[in-house]
Amino acid sequence: MRSSRLEAFSDGVLAIIITVMVLGLAVPSGTTFQSLFDTSGLGLLTYLLSFIYIGIYWNNHHHLFQLRPRVDGRVLWANLHLLFWLSLFPFTTGWLTKTEVATAPTVVYGVNLLAAAVAYSILQSAIARRPGGGRVREAIGRNVKGWISPVLYAVGIGLSFVVPWLGLVPYVVVAVIWLIPDRRIERYLAAHPGDDED
Repeated sequence: MRSSRLEAFSDGVLAIIITVMVLGLAVPSGTTFQSLFDTSGLGLLTYLLSFIYIGIYWNNHHHLFQLRPRVDGRVLWANLHLLFWLSLFPFTTGWLTKTEVATAPTVVYGVNLLAAAVAYSILQSAIARRPGGGRVREAIGRNVKGWISPVLYAVGIGLSFVVPWLGLVPYVVVAVIWLIPDRRIERYLAAHPGDDED
């Protein structure tokens, strides 16, 4: 079957995740910038980081399904697996903020990021294993960023046990790496137009 329903459902879930995260931000009771900083400063920063991550997944998800517009049950479940981990972002982000980057919440946030990355790799692999999945493998190539990211998440998790704020650094680095536009799939589609059917 075609992937349009899966994509529409995923878009809706990601929109809800972002909405829930922003609703979790504390509203300052005062009227000064200092009040904003004291009440919501950290929350805005953690929200920004998680928002960027959701945006990265939405962008990559969109490009991935341009390569494979047809899906099966395995792909549907792999997609739900990814959405499960992404749906935990409001919880882990909120805990990280409320505890002002304590050890356990920083570790759990990193585990959430790592699990989402693994789930995305599983989804990508499920799509690539379908008949005609060679297009995905060819377009993705060596996927250096896909291999570096889990390593950096693991480093961040380890650092979080020592200095929680230091543990956030690898998480931010991964976000920056993925913010740089990834043109592999766009280049592949431009070079292979109209070749998206099984």
